[in-house]
Amino acid sequence: MTPGVCPITGEPAALVQEVSAGLLRGLWRRTFGVDPTPLPAGRIGIHRAPCGLVFFAPAEEGDSAFYEALYRRLDAGGRVRAAGQDRAEYPHAAARIRPGDAVLEVGAGAGAFARFIPGARYVGLDPNPGAYAAVEGDVRADSLADHAGAHEGEYDAACAFQVIEHVADPLALARDMARCLKPGGLLMLGAPAWPSAMTAIPDFVFNAPPHHLSWWCDSAMIALAERLGLEVLEVRALPPVAAQPLIHWMGRLSPLKTQPGGPWFAARRSWYAALGLSYLFGRAASALLPLPRNAAPMFVLLVARKP
Repeated sequence: MTPGVCPITGEPAALVQEVSAGLLRGLWRRTFGVDPTPLPAGRIGIHRAPCGLVFFAPAEEGDSAFYEALYRRLDAGGRVRAAGQDRAEYPHAAARIRPGDAVLEVGAGAGAFARFIPGARYVGLDPNPGAYAAVEGDVRADSLADHAGAHEGEYDAACAFQVIEHVADPLALARDMARCLKPGGLLMLGAPAWPSAMTAIPDFVFNAPPHHLSWWCDSAMIALAERLGLEVLEVRALPPVAAQPLIHWMGRLSPLKTQPGGPWFAARRSWYAALGLSYLFGRAASALLPLPRNAAPMFVLLVARKP
């Protein structure tokens, strides 16, 4: 990812904010008790591209040590397992898949999406399927690039749900997924949305490098599809699901909220206090209240067809 250049279109992007690596490192350690590796030294720019994509640069994808530590910490209460079983995109993507379709899921985790498409021929890719206690469907440790080279033009649908925001080169990810599609096949990509409750929480480092490297919106998804020569069928805003209420309530109940256009991170006592209070209020609301039916969108789903 080149600083100041949109990783989708290659157009110059506006610098919205610079944040120090030291601040992000401190937030990761205090909030989650993990060391964010790798994290570039110095200052990291947060840029907004003309297509609407917000991205961090320079930024590198989190390594295996970071994710092992993070998910061990998060999964102490089963939150990662619960979220992976029920993603907002699953039913909408499943409605596009017909019995007998060949379906590829990238970043499949334990393959929970396979339960939503029982009549399809499912293959999942995940860098470490052995980390999951119960894997559903055919989940392989192949890299996407290798898989695309060996299975070009074989799938009716290629899906990635809440994966593209983690990669340093989102265009390459989507291009390799499109290579796997038959003519007329569907590319389906889901990501956390910007702006949303996730971006309203001050100093919410879970939405920063090395975990999230880009923030997505309708226009960014459309720009990605157009760059790949795909026909956009739908871009849908999706609310959180019942298994993921915490971030909704944190964003809604935070006593201090960031503006949609930033800044989103600051070394201020008031921001640290707001982050802590949003977590306490969010935990209490998640335990006591149902997720509102009119919860604001938190995810965006692209459905595009290969010519």
